[in-house]
Amino acid sequence: MNARRQSKPKSHAGSLLVAHPVLRDPGFRRTVVLLSGHDPEGALGIVLNRPMNRSLGSLGGEFALGPLSEVPLFKGGPVAPQQVLLCAWRSQLGGESEGFQLMFGIDPDKAAELVGQPGVGLRAFLGYAGWSAGQLEKELKSDTWVVSNLPPTLMETSPDVRLWREVLGNVNAEWRLHANEPDDPSVN
Repeated sequence: MNARRQSKPKSHAGSLLVAHPVLRDPGFRRTVVLLSGHDPEGALGIVLNRPMNRSLGSLGGEFALGPLSEVPLFKGGPVAPQQVLLCAWRSQLGGESEGFQLMFGIDPDKAAELVGQPGVGLRAFLGYAGWSAGQLEKELKSDTWVVSNLPPTLMETSPDVRLWREVLGNVNAEWRLHANEPDDPSVN
């Protein structure tokens, strides 16, 4: 019997999705998405470079006062735009124990414990990006996204379009050229 094994699609969880330079969708143009989950059922992640220029405390309620009130707030994506997701990271650069640890979707109590710890950063996101089963795979095949590894210095880069330029430019020399193209090539 000649049984054919279907290969499992590669999971890109833990990778970055970098918007292709020609992507014009205003919700994802020049974005960098941290893909936190990806399996046959779909995928989800958060847009890292859409700062809202306000802090978590501006939402009021439990965040108005206390240790999380000054955490920067970002637009995480179009799905569940009122939902707050907390993300923390710890990076240690240089030395023998160089590394990067990302904590995604942590609860407010855990986040409050991390405030002020050396080498720890916090961000809050409103909403997230989501893909149904097979949707991300189709977008990857049509070159909507460029997949990149997660660099240890990711969260130290300015969290706006400069992050997109840096991550895309680090993929290879060809993408570096695209990353530095003007937003509107007709004005070049």
